[in-house]
Amino acid sequence: MTKLTVRKIGNSFGVILPQETLSQLNVSEGDTLALVRNGNDFVLTKRDAQFDRAMEIVEEGMRRYHNTLTELAK
Repeated sequence: MTKLTVRKIGNSFGVILPQETLSQLNVSEGDTLALVRNGNDFVLTKRDAQFDRAMEIVEEGMRRYHNTLTELAK
């Protein structure tokens, strides 16, 4: 387990990730991370741009065909 310290950065707060953690997450400067709640815990993962785009398309389809999907679910 890696211990991180929360620090004030401008008007926000942040943590500095050690190089070992960055290597394990396979991330570098400019990459996007996701902090996901898992029960009482949180998981930090690298975002996948291709997956994010696919989810946008699915969500748009769900909005567009909401009534149809609701009827099909009956």
